[in-house]
Amino acid sequence: MRRSPLRSLFTLAGAAATAVALAAPAQAALPPLLTAGSGTGAVAATQQALQSRLGGSYSGSWLDSTTGALTVGVTDASRLAEVRAAGATPKLVARSAAELAGLQSTLDRKAATAPGAVPAGVTGWYVDVTTNELVVSVVRGDAAALAWAKSAGTGGTRVESVTDAPRPLWDIIGGQAINFSAGRCSVGFNARSSSGTRYVITAGHCTELGGSVRGTGGTIGSVSGSSFPTNDYGRITVSSTSAVSTPLVDRYSSGSDVTVAGSSVTAIGGGVCRSGSTTGWRCGTVQAYNQTVNYGGGDIVYGLTRTNACAEPGDSGGSFVSNPGTGTRVQAQGLTSGGSGNCSSGGTTYFQPINEALSAYGLTLVTG
Repeated sequence: MRRSPLRSLFTLAGAAATAVALAAPAQAALPPLLTAGSGTGAVAATQQALQSRLGGSYSGSWLDSTTGALTVGVTDASRLAEVRAAGATPKLVARSAAELAGLQSTLDRKAATAPGAVPAGVTGWYVDVTTNELVVSVVRGDAAALAWAKSAGTGGTRVESVTDAPRPLWDIIGGQAINFSAGRCSVGFNARSSSGTRYVITAGHCTELGGSVRGTGGTIGSVSGSSFPTNDYGRITVSSTSAVSTPLVDRYSSGSDVTVAGSSVTAIGGGVCRSGSTTGWRCGTVQAYNQTVNYGGGDIVYGLTRTNACAEPGDSGGSFVSNPGTGTRVQAQGLTSGGSGNCSSGGTTYFQPINEALSAYGLTLVTG
């Protein structure tokens, strides 16, 4: 029987296709794209590897704000496939990371040479890798700052408008110094009202000095309440937007700051520590509650707690807390009021219980 020509044609075509398929090399599958969900370690390792491998064509990396994908800027189109093979999304850009850093260095040198020439309305500059530009931030409406930014900038520089100028921030920490016009005391604890107003609580014989109060980083605010004698607590309203209210108490050279977690009262015989700007961190035990103390001159204070943790002038108002032992979390106990002796020979110290002060002012502690 004669073989069908049509069948023969199909047979030959199929054999040829099979031969071509066998001859073509298999295309390697690309790895899954790295995203924010891939984990910090995986993303960081890929960023570092690509920065090293791409060298001068590298122009920064970032997680895309829309897709979350790790994106890498590249100035050389021939390296795009290399980025994809590493699990990142490449983006072809005009300027390398080194060029962008050079633009920033140019402005840094201008500022270092003549810092007074930089208008206060110029709040700073930074490299935005996502847009491949150096960005100069200028307070909205400040014509002098805008003119400086435009004159100082070069190709690859963008001016952005911001609402506010930055300010230095500093922490209000228990036990650190606070200065009144006529003397120095120490921060007790940070607290706030139900409306969110912030306060520093310290000894009343300190706040009775009145006026504006300065801390380690500048002005905190003004005295807004004081009770002494009979009690020994007072409050300072925190009006500074630069001062950050913290739950911390300074341990000075004895260790890192401890964190106030609440205000449960330590039992008689239990360990307490106090922090103050004169003698730092000192510890002892609670010896009695509700002691009446006569400071002389008609200054009698009721309801103080007696301890054998020493203190000296300037420590007044500072934080008394439960002894943290080997931990870092404490319970607020009170405000250093006064005592006898010193930290060389030892002595007796009294503190105003913090819960009474909080109740009197309707405040809650800043805790962490």
